Amino acid sequence: MDMRTIIPGTLETRDLHQYLLGCVAPRPIAFVSTIDENGNKNLAPYSFFNAFSSNPPIVVFSSNRKVADNTTKDTLHNIRATGEAVINMVNYDIVRQMAVTSISFESGISEFDKSGLTPIPGVSVNAFRVKESPAHLEVKVQDIITLGEHGGAGHLIICRVEQIHIRESVIDNGRINPHKIDLMGRMGRAYYCRASGDAIHTIVQPVMKISIGYNALPNSIKYSDVLSGNDLGLLAGLEQLPSSEDIEKAQNSPKVQASMSTEDPVTALHHLSKLYLRDDKNRKQAAAILWLADQL
Repeated sequence: MDMRTIIPGTLETRDLHQYLLGCVAPRPIAFVSTIDENGNKNLAPYSFFNAFSSNPPIVVFSSNRKVADNTTKDTLHNIRATGEAVINMVNYDIVRQMAVTSISFESGISEFDKSGLTPIPGVSVNAFRVKESPAHLEVKVQDIITLGEHGGAGHLIICRVEQIHIRESVIDNGRINPHKIDLMGRMGRAYYCRASGDAIHTIVQPVMKISIGYNALPNSIKYSDVLSGNDLGLLAGLEQLPSSEDIEKAQNSPKVQASMSTEDPVTALHHLSKLYLRDDKNRKQAAAILWLADQL
């Protein structure tokens, strides 16, 4: 398998930046609202962003030095001056307005005015929230860690969440519905992704119960020409091996009987099992068929 090896320091920072961002993707977007010491509003997006603790509630984003001229952004200046901000979530409905705020307007120019987004007051901070955003995190800055002094170097801005505001229409049964909040993620270059619709995958894997693991799978399953890595992952996540009763029940199934009557019953059973693995509810049945095939 051909792999390209990238050694930091051996290529231009702008190129390393794009390789890095192309690998670490998609990333959530922190749409950060701040004010300066004179009360001027600022709004800017940052994709070096994530949540790192829930007790205490901590989120971190990085305001990097510009690669072109090594300058820092107004957000960093404002946060150092006031120690607070609002991090707004970016959904599909406002992603193009967010893009306008990434333009390097002069200090003192309000990106709210340039983007057409609506500022509404924060409750626990003086920075403004974005009315059109589906969720806002009001934060106080706990620490700023400078990672370097050259272009591309980040400043980790560690924020403690003081209040969270979430639009009621995106909440179902006390949880955020990903299709309704419709968030956008940042990738490399000009690429984004929309985290809703067909992009959402449900993966249920209990983490408190010990699974059988990949090493418990028979070699005929591990090295199957039919099953994918995801199929093997589903099987490795089972809590128990198929019992003799499970295998006998599977053998009596008409579909299994039909597969066993083919010229290559093992391959046919693997294909049948793969169909069952499309639905997580049928994982145990799929496993029984594969263990049956291993006995042939």
